[in-house]
Amino acid sequence: MRSRPSLRLIVRVVALATIQLASRANAQAPYDVVLRGGRVMDPESGLDAVRDVGIRGDRIAAVAKGPLLGRVIVDVRDLVVAPGFVDLHAHAQDLDGNRWQAQDGVTTALEMEIGAWPIAEWYASRTGRALINYGSTVGHIAARVAVITGASNLRDILREQRAPGRRGDWAYRAATGDELDQLDLNLRRGLAEGGLGIGLGINYTPGARREEIYRVFRLAAEAGVTVHVHTRSAGFQEPGGSMDAIQEVLADAAVSGASLHIVHLGSSGLAQAPMLVRMLDGARQRGLDVTTEVYPYTAGSTLLQSAIFDSGWQEHLGISYKDLQWAATNERLTAETFASYRQVGGWVIIHNIPDSTVDALLVHPRVMIASDGVPIVDGRGHPRGAGTYARVLGRYVREQKKLTLMEALRKMSYLPAERVRTAVPAMGLKGRVKPGADADLTVFDPAHVIDRATFENPARASAGIAFVMVAGTFVVRDGKLVDGVTPGRPVRRVPKPSVR
Repeated sequence: MRSRPSLRLIVRVVALATIQLASRANAQAPYDVVLRGGRVMDPESGLDAVRDVGIRGDRIAAVAKGPLLGRVIVDVRDLVVAPGFVDLHAHAQDLDGNRWQAQDGVTTALEMEIGAWPIAEWYASRTGRALINYGSTVGHIAARVAVITGASNLRDILREQRAPGRRGDWAYRAATGDELDQLDLNLRRGLAEGGLGIGLGINYTPGARREEIYRVFRLAAEAGVTVHVHTRSAGFQEPGGSMDAIQEVLADAAVSGASLHIVHLGSSGLAQAPMLVRMLDGARQRGLDVTTEVYPYTAGSTLLQSAIFDSGWQEHLGISYKDLQWAATNERLTAETFASYRQVGGWVIIHNIPDSTVDALLVHPRVMIASDGVPIVDGRGHPRGAGTYARVLGRYVREQKKLTLMEALRKMSYLPAERVRTAVPAMGLKGRVKPGADADLTVFDPAHVIDRATFENPARASAGIAFVMVAGTFVVRDGKLVDGVTPGRPVRRVPKPSVR
């Protein structure tokens, strides 16, 4: 009489068969990764529904009611699946900066305000070293430094730009006719090397006369790129205040035909910003391509040695020494420490933006959100480089209800991607959650997402950002950075042949 198989043997056979079936199913899975059961929010189409997102390679391959089959399945129920955030204004262009940005949901960080020069060298310096996507405009300041000082590489130009003490000729001297011609050639070279537009920090180069700035706009119009501008001045005094600074660049855009993006309107406009954004609305209604941005903080930050703090800064900005915070120590400045630290050089935080200005700009339907994030050095700096996007989601969407969640996502992903799309059509694959789009995604907990970086302790990662993917690769998983990955890719323009 044959013996019956034992229960243990039956269990082992069934288990083995199950493993084989699962292995075969995984091998045949149509998607590399499936984000299962999340609240998918697409600011382009308005989709806001529970869906599975199937990712194949570096692209989104399916957005479906599911269930989709993938080699890796990640349960994201009760979480929002959104396009990765596109930051148009990020100065911390290194791996350390990327780590803070990624933990804040950023998948593309672009240096559009100050830019860089030489552009080819800048892109080469980031190749293979980026956690998230990167790109830069051609920097007018850097190109001007090269013309006036003779510096010719990134290291020497940056050293000139950041040197302590009063700025040299590159900042304060008017360019000669020959120098203007050489500056034009430098900018053209940068555009030919793939620069995303032209970055203008006029406030940092008081020697750049209006003709010089107008020539930059003419070149941008010829090349079909946007000028990203830190305007000539800020504050309430006239002349030399916020209003005539805005009028200068609006006039140059109007007569040249160039596209214009005005950076950090909150810190450039101060209490006048709500009126200034109405001026931009009027310009758009009359056919100008003009946009702007804001960061969700009531303090700015820059280098204390910059021209912004030349004589008269108190009257222009309507503040005094006590409104300046030395980032390295967190101390508020006095006349004595101001003079001392200005010779040393370093980052200062400027507490001068009204809450009402931030509120008015954040809710404006055409104002984008960008961090203006600067490097966090030895744990010190401005918190906007680590917490901008979670701050909007937690403070202004969930707690204060000043924005809907979809409105915020639109300002942080879709609108910035569209702004760059003119120069780089491939940006039309970012800022969206749909089949064919880049698999740059941020998954967060809407009930708990919040910034934790503060002015006193900026080196604190945002909370509630659960997963971040760049080109289909996780850079944040289960709320933690993933080690050993650098999937960031260049965002780079293919120039028109006419711009030589």
